[in-house]
Amino acid sequence: MPTVVVVGSSVAGVRTVQALRSSGFGGRVLLVGEESELPYDKPPLSKQFLAGTWDTDKIRLLTAEQAADLDVELRLGVAAERLDVAGKQLHLADGSALAWDVVVLATGAAARPSPWRVGSGVHVVRTLADARALRDDLADEGPVVVVGGGFIGAEVAASAHALGHDVTVVDPLPTPIGRVVGDEVGEHFSALHARHGVDARFGTGVESVTGGAGDLTVTLTDGTSLSAATVVVGIGATPNDGWLATSGLLVENGVTCDQHCRAVDSPDVYVVGDLARWFHPGHEEHLRVEHWTNAVDSAVVAAHNIAHPDDLRSHEPVEYVWSDQYDWRIQIVGRPARATRHELVGNLDGATARGAVLYTDDEGRLRGAVTVNWPRALVTCRRLVSAGTGFADAVAQVRALPPARAAA
Repeated sequence: MPTVVVVGSSVAGVRTVQALRSSGFGGRVLLVGEESELPYDKPPLSKQFLAGTWDTDKIRLLTAEQAADLDVELRLGVAAERLDVAGKQLHLADGSALAWDVVVLATGAAARPSPWRVGSGVHVVRTLADARALRDDLADEGPVVVVGGGFIGAEVAASAHALGHDVTVVDPLPTPIGRVVGDEVGEHFSALHARHGVDARFGTGVESVTGGAGDLTVTLTDGTSLSAATVVVGIGATPNDGWLATSGLLVENGVTCDQHCRAVDSPDVYVVGDLARWFHPGHEEHLRVEHWTNAVDSAVVAAHNIAHPDDLRSHEPVEYVWSDQYDWRIQIVGRPARATRHELVGNLDGATARGAVLYTDDEGRLRGAVTVNWPRALVTCRRLVSAGTGFADAVAQVRALPPARAAA
């Protein structure tokens, strides 16, 4: 029976080994991970884990017992160093090598490093070790400055505020996640911070961070300075593709793949999750998507195609991402950033916010939606985007949802 080696022990890698077994694959399966930790889920790191309401057991993706039940061999605490495609060998940092018939690359992405080098007190949040270190610092008193108003930054700000800290969020964009939802809708997210007493400095960048933990100074591009005990930098992520530089694979902002999650010109190499830049048949372009759901969906597709090579499936998802911030559950489906106009159904104001923003293009198609505290609208919008529904019809269907039962 063939051997499949899965490189990367986060959600994409774990879901791949699970889906291989559920798809009927009976060969040898190995899961390789750089971290010595048993696999864990990352979205809670900036929320429940950071706030102290969840422990490590709550975020565990795969225990040693579950791996044994799946007949999956774990090689944790050792990084992948080099991939020999022609020789079908994975070389590890401890000097060992693993032979494979099929390899699945799932090494994900890393937090973009902070450009400000200080001795201590400046954090990113991507790994469990990152979250533990930040949680330790947040156990002490003092103001927190978050650099970056995207999902990670906003979630960390909400968690730090819940722990009793004075929090300031700084971002050069005029509104948080404006690139995704547009500046007009982004203003509602600015108001969300303000309503919870978080100081939002949008439209302003950071020039420097100096000092050390407990006594940091953040100097902004408008000349003002902020005092902080702790600084958190959430300025994006970069694919973990450096170790593949000598592999011969096409590496360009991730590993370039076909619609079946196979690396181009290397049909025995599959790529899933944040590392994959795959061809989306519906959009007719290559995409790299840093969403939890994309990692899960691509893992299932790759596992099916490995187990059933004569029945290949395409990875053609409708994009979906969510974020929990303060008292809002924010869910985004489709591609709002590609739209030319939008319409709001419901409201996005204050503590009673429950609404959906639907986005369209010049051709009158529903391109995406953003919902706040309205699960039923989210389910409806996902279905409508997937079906290619016209914008006017989509708006009418969302307006027809019973408001009294909208959050049911």
